[in-house]
Amino acid sequence: MSSKAGARYAKSLLDLSKEQNAVEEVKNDMVFFEKVVDDHSELEAILKNPIVPLDKKQGILQGIFGGKVHAITASFFKLVVSKGRSSILYDTSEQFIAQYNAIKGIVTAEVTSASELTEANKAEVVALVKKELNASEVVLKEKVNPALIGGFILKVGDKQFDASIASGLTKLKKEFAN
Repeated sequence: MSSKAGARYAKSLLDLSKEQNAVEEVKNDMVFFEKVVDDHSELEAILKNPIVPLDKKQGILQGIFGGKVHAITASFFKLVVSKGRSSILYDTSEQFIAQYNAIKGIVTAEVTSASELTEANKAEVVALVKKELNASEVVLKEKVNPALIGGFILKVGDKQFDASIASGLTKLKKEFAN
């Protein structure tokens, strides 16, 4: 439910930032906001807590982001908090970035491998995703999971390609069991 509201708020913010020619600045603010919340889970807890007074929430956001974000973003934070919807700010920032990426043709790909990828491997994965999805840009997020033994798992949106040795061994084990 909150992601639907977050998507609506994000669309409104995106439309406003387009009108004001500040899309890039607001997108950077949303990335900054997400990073701060990810680094400080207490902030998300405060924003979601209905007991914390609205003026206190606004003061906290002003203290953290005041002077560091575009005027549109600052006004947006103030409006959302004053409406008692501060709990959806994080969802809104995620939705804003997703909508921005969709407009710009930017795709996020997550690759999990048994060991760290080389620059050549990264370039190969990015080129493959660009070609297959006709993307203008690919943001590659990397994870290392030694339990994969070898190979990799590539996730783009709701699609997943599993070329890990661990997965192959599991499939082989199931075939032998049958």
